[in-house]
Amino acid sequence: MSTEFLLTSFIVVIVPGTGVLYTLAHGLSRGAMASVVAAFGCTLGILPHIAATVLGLAALLHASALAFEIVKYLGVAYLLYMAWGVLQEKGALAVEAEVDNRPMGGVIIKGILINILNPKLSMFFLAFLPQFVSTGSDGAALRMLGLGAVFMAMTFAVFILYGLFAAAVRDSIISRPKVMIWFRRAFAGAFIALGLKLALAER
Repeated sequence: MSTEFLLTSFIVVIVPGTGVLYTLAHGLSRGAMASVVAAFGCTLGILPHIAATVLGLAALLHASALAFEIVKYLGVAYLLYMAWGVLQEKGALAVEAEVDNRPMGGVIIKGILINILNPKLSMFFLAFLPQFVSTGSDGAALRMLGLGAVFMAMTFAVFILYGLFAAAVRDSIISRPKVMIWFRRAFAGAFIALGLKLALAER
């Protein structure tokens, strides 16, 4: 595995995007465990894009304007939905003292959807993974799956660090409701901005 692959992957993963925002939101609102679960969900959402790249389905999104637009606008709608949820007092950034007894299944599902509904991820892997694989070799598909697994592991680790940082400052946020209001607005604005960026994205 090349240093170039690891360095490029790290840069891509560490730059804040929808997954990072989602993980931070749950770290702030529900604590460390919820942030780890959110990171896990976002990481699982990468898997279909890697599989699509290996199977050639990403090429279909690249070739078909209709398929790309459908997935893109589903993603935009979901990001706007997330922005609305963040603004609600009982939504994604609802901060309460007790965080341990609430179910985590929804956190995973929403995290998966955030990344599944982003066709640019498939475009990224279509352009990124083949650069580090000899496509003429018999094991090219397995090699790409292996690189994809490394990318997912790196994503999970970095997202956990983001989430744990958010969880670490959670107590100070609970004691300052006005600060939380501004956090809600900032996160909602960020989700809206990412939605607009996705809406303007081209194949």
